[in-house]
Amino acid sequence: MIRRARAGAEEKNPMPLDHIQAAGATIAVRTQGAGPAILCLHATGQGARDYDRFAERMGDRFTVLALDWPGHGDSPAEAAPASAARYAGILAGAVAALGLSRVIVIGNSIGGAAAISYAAAHPDRVRGLVLCDSGGLAPVNLVARLYCRHMARRFARAAAGDRRFPDWFARYYRTILPAPAADWRRDEIVAGGPAVAGILAQAWESFARPQADLRHLVPALAMPVFYAWGRKDRTLRWSWSKAAALKAPNRRVQLFDAGHAAFLEQPDEFDRAFAGFAGACP
Repeated sequence: MIRRARAGAEEKNPMPLDHIQAAGATIAVRTQGAGPAILCLHATGQGARDYDRFAERMGDRFTVLALDWPGHGDSPAEAAPASAARYAGILAGAVAALGLSRVIVIGNSIGGAAAISYAAAHPDRVRGLVLCDSGGLAPVNLVARLYCRHMARRFARAAAGDRRFPDWFARYYRTILPAPAADWRRDEIVAGGPAVAGILAQAWESFARPQADLRHLVPALAMPVFYAWGRKDRTLRWSWSKAAALKAPNRRVQLFDAGHAAFLEQPDEFDRAFAGFAGACP
């Protein structure tokens, strides 16, 4: 069931907002445009707002839907901890609740990992898969586990009230989204950082577990797959994920002059690449 919610100020919520029930969670969904469906999944600590301007640019050709994961944006928090596996379950529930049959899925970071799991399990429902600096493709080795647990502890301290966190988080996000085109969204994410620090701690802890390694699923991704990766991404470097990514049978790769989200940082270049990919999807 979809429940219509009253949006906030037009400047803050330009995309119409609904709420759905998906896998036991209440999920906010922003929708704009008309045409074939694109379902957009954001990184932990960010939100569906990431895709507002993409939806404005694509709305004359596509119906763009963007989810807020639990505890992000306009979705209430839930008891279940954040992880790609949990988000894949929510994604499955959302696709069913929205009545989507053949959809292009764009997934960024943990959203990409959730999209990989969903697409491997439901290939008949995914027309194409766009993975933007996706989780799940790099080995979960000792170095990765140590780094992820270090980040989890840092965000756990922030959730407990670390007063140094806002300044650190602002510096951190200048490395995550370094391009000027993303300034508008980076400022919003940084301002909301303390509210989602606990969820970020959960997500980073989940990245250190063996279940976060989804490399074995890639050969089963029979649909067209587009890897849109930022050359400047320090968190998920393309070189760490390349070997697994190239095992997708029907893939294309483009590297952008961006950090963690090319659609925010290099919008014109990303739009051109996406339009070419979507046009080639069956």
